[in-house]
Amino acid sequence: MHHRLYSFLLLLLVASAYCEAQDAFPYVLPDEKPEREMSSAMHRFYDQWNGNAFESNELFSTFKYTPVTGLDYCNDDGSISRRDPSKVLKIDGTYYVWYTHRDTKSKPQGAKKCNETIPSYDWDLCEIWYAISTDGFHWEEQGVAIKRSKKPEPGHRSVSTPDILQWKGKYYLYYQAFFEAPGLSGGDYCPVTVAVADSPKGPWKTAGKIVLENGKEGEWDQHAIHDPYPLIYKGIIYLYYKSRFDKQANPKRIEQSQGLAIAEHPFGPFEKHPLNPVLNSGHETGFFPWKEGIASMTSLNGPEVNTIQYAADGVNFEIAAITEMMPIAPGPFVQDAFANNGDGRGITWGLCHMNVGEHHGYSHCILARFDCDLSRDFNRRIFKKQQTRYTPEVFFKHGLDEQSMKAIRAKTKKEEDTVLNQ
Repeated sequence: MHHRLYSFLLLLLVASAYCEAQDAFPYVLPDEKPEREMSSAMHRFYDQWNGNAFESNELFSTFKYTPVTGLDYCNDDGSISRRDPSKVLKIDGTYYVWYTHRDTKSKPQGAKKCNETIPSYDWDLCEIWYAISTDGFHWEEQGVAIKRSKKPEPGHRSVSTPDILQWKGKYYLYYQAFFEAPGLSGGDYCPVTVAVADSPKGPWKTAGKIVLENGKEGEWDQHAIHDPYPLIYKGIIYLYYKSRFDKQANPKRIEQSQGLAIAEHPFGPFEKHPLNPVLNSGHETGFFPWKEGIASMTSLNGPEVNTIQYAADGVNFEIAAITEMMPIAPGPFVQDAFANNGDGRGITWGLCHMNVGEHHGYSHCILARFDCDLSRDFNRRIFKKQQTRYTPEVFFKHGLDEQSMKAIRAKTKKEEDTVLNQ
């Protein structure tokens, strides 16, 4: 008893001495980091966030979404899908975008049921199409850009997930070239290939070769090279891409990560960066020049989801902002994607895809427009409000399914009975 009283009095003395040594934190937030004892959170506020709220962070933005018009989806019956839009380019006053296009009589049926006419997933048995627009809201589909190749060339099963590079007067489309149905084996054998044209309208001449191959056995990207995304940086081609670790070996660890390969010519050879992966999160790639470096929109999958990150050297990314409702598979309008001037200005809009119906590829995707303020040239207050409120319908849409509800009820009852019987 005396020991407890002594400990309590000692604690009061220590607390009293600490309070006498330091006043409470000031009501007017200091512009500069004060020289005082502070919590880790307040140290981080000054060291990482520069003493600013999100309104003052140029790399913070919320996102607004608008349906695009002009594209038909057969009453959303699942036979037509458009997904994974490329960066948007503006050429002679017209916007261009390329994307994965599926038009099959059957909905995706999974790897076990697929065949030459039935797709396994939404990105199976696809071609690459393109559309044009004068305002970014209404789009006119122009048709196929890249068809599936003939066996045994890369892409004879499916071609998907394109992105665009403009280099020395020519245009280069990078895309995944499937040799087999997605999900058929342990990974997706869809290494990256490229096609070239003198005009964004084509015709496109395929390289007929792989320019970025899966990693060797035992390497982090041995089973997948997805979402090739080229930028011109420091006078050469920086091709970002996504791959994934072996999730089955350790389900508690991260799965999707992003890497970088560098080349001096669009056809390569591409050399993978020795620090790969350069991002530990992110299901799709979405990059843009920012000041002297590169910024990334990192959405879905991993510990750093819903973040906007920045790397002054294009390699070592750090979290610059935390946000919400980020675009899935973003294809931003990046005016200076190939400017190579060390003065990246950022982005304000682009296209993305949204899943309609069931999840995990068994339905189809539609293209949508997103708007934001990740720009050094604008300050649009509507995108700096970090107080999004959702209706009850949005929350309940993510509720428990019937099977999970039954399991939770049964487990809860069993646990309660166990406590009562003790």
